[in-house]
Amino acid sequence: MSSASSHPSAGPDRRSVVAAVGAAGLAAALTACGSGDDSAATATGAAPEGGGAALARTADIPEGGGKIFEDRGVVVTQPTAGTYKAFSAECTHQGCAVGSVANGIIVCPCHGSEFSAADGSVRKGPATKGLAPARITVSGDDIRLA
Repeated sequence: MSSASSHPSAGPDRRSVVAAVGAAGLAAALTACGSGDDSAATATGAAPEGGGAALARTADIPEGGGKIFEDRGVVVTQPTAGTYKAFSAECTHQGCAVGSVANGIIVCPCHGSEFSAADGSVRKGPATKGLAPARITVSGDDIRLA
């Protein structure tokens, strides 16, 4: 007589578990990336109050440059005066963290990929895909993750 624990159909099979984990990961990635319309949270002071955890004050983000928040995996830029954008700080080439932001360019130190601080698009390879947008809100002088 066999017990339930030794019966092959006592729990989900490996294929079901792998499929479920993959679906959950895809859902999380899609949620994190947001939609294309209000991506990168082009917050210019008119964003709703609240949002997520405070990242910085607007004065901390230089015009034409930005600041990398390694602990949050995000880079916040100010491509033009009063316009703030945010992107994933993970390079799309091989997953290195971007290392600097200046003169409108976000640079990955690993292989030299460069991205636009205005929209995250690739300016110079080897990366072929732009940085994923992140959502922020700007309320007064505070910049927060949305």
